[in-house]
Parts: sequence; C-alpha cells; structure tokens
Amino acid sequence: MVIACYDFDMAMIRGDLKNLGETLLVFRSNLILVNKENDDLPRAETIEKLISHHLVRDWFSEPSLDYTALLLEDDAPTPSGFRFISLRHMFAKHVSFISPKIARAHALLLWRERTQYCSHCGLPLKPDKFETALHCALCLETFYPSISPAVIILVEKNDTILLARHKNRNTDVFTCLAGYIEQGESAEEAVAREIKEEVGIAVSNIRYITSQSWPFPDQLMMAFKAEYKSGDIQIQESEIQEVAWFSRDKLPSIPKPGSVAHKLIMGLI
Repeated sequence: MVIACYDFDMAMIRGDLKNLGETLLVFRSNLILVNKENDDLPRAETIEKLISHHLVRDWFSEPSLDYTALLLEDDAPTPSGFRFISLRHMFAKHVSFISPKIARAHALLLWRERTQYCSHCGLPLKPDKFETALHCALCLETFYPSISPAVIILVEKNDTILLARHKNRNTDVFTCLAGYIEQGESAEEAVAREIKEEVGIAVSNIRYITSQSWPFPDQLMMAFKAEYKSGDIQIQESEIQEVAWFSRDKLPSIPKPGSVAHKLIMGLI
C-alpha cells in the first residue's frame, strides 16, 4: 500500500501553462476526464485548450505535488477522444497510486468554490502565498480547507456482518453504517451513537481500523469494527430502508472496490 505524505505548507497557485506538472486532473462535478482508449489522464495540450476556450470554472497547481487540477463548467462539452468517468470508478482502478491526489484535488476545488469571500468583510479571497489556504487582504484572516470527520462501522455478530440500505444515498446497495462526528464527542463515541440511532442496538469492542479521504465533498472516513452486544434492531426510518445480517459467502450488492466500505465488508482490512 502506498501512503501519500503531504507537506501542507505549500500554496495553491495559477502556474505557467507550459509547466503544469506530471499529473493533470480535469473534473466536471463528480466526474474525471480520461482518454477513451486507455483511461489515461489528459496531457498539457488538452488543458491549454480547455482554459483558452473558457470552459474552466477554476484551476490551480501545486508544484510540490507535481499536479494541476481543473474544474470545468457543468455544461462544458467532453473533449474529442476523451470521456468522463465517475471518481468512484477511478478510485477502484487506482486505489494505491493516484487516488489520494485525486481526492485532494477534487476536495480543494470544491472548497475553493464554496469559500470565495471573507466571512468577516465580504472581500474576495485570494490564495495564500505560503500555505494551502485562502487569504483576506483586508482582515488578514486565513481560511483553511474544511474536513468533515465521519465514522463508518462494520458491526460483526458471530460469522455475520450488519449491512444497511440507506434512503438518501446508494439506495441500490447494502453498506456499512456511517455518520458524522459531532462536536464534543470522540470517534468511538460517534460509533456507538450512530449505531444506536440508526439500528437501535448496542455494540462493544469498538476498534479503529483505517481511514480514507472521501471527497464528496470533504469527508475523512474513519473506519471501525465493532461487535454486537445487545438489543433488537429498530431502524431509523428517516435514514435506513432495510438492514440485515449477512454472511460473507452470501453478500448482497455492496459498494465497489476503491471505497473503505468495500474493504471492510470483504474482510480486506
């Protein structure tokens, strides 16, 4: 497994179009641009054309990470010889290689789009000269990228695992229980609370497994396992459509590879 190590004391810049870096990432909403024939990323000439034709909503480079990221307008046409694929599909293809860079670039683009003006004076923000941040020249305030910490939990009971179909996301698949960490609570407390709220049971032996950046738009998913302790299942109808215990040799439709949910369910971690 490749671990990406970032030095966050670096600026997001509008660089030289002739020196864009090795990795060129073009997004349109939650899609990424790849070559039709081999799913390779675009090259510099494609980036230059997109920018010159005013199809780009925002773009920046991080030279220290050797990449440039573009966010296209929602109605921007697909360049000839290319296609857009979902980020989830891209994560499945490049789990240990380029996924961390894609997650970072996409999350930063969405954050820049949501954070354009100073919340104190209303002045447009500019990229900080030294850090991954936006800066207000009048208030001298610095605004850093937002990260939403969340927990995702695989509940185990003997040789079975608890999976749910959610009402508001991926309604065609069964996946792990999950939720955001609230102010004032630890990740472990969030695990116990989310499980109690969503399915009405108590768990024990809560243990941290791993984490994954999930830029939809800015989650840090902290994966846990826990053991069933007590209680009867009572679903939170506003969140859950269906929940059941499954053995791993008789699984329903589950999230695709590339997600930490897939790894938990398949017993890969």
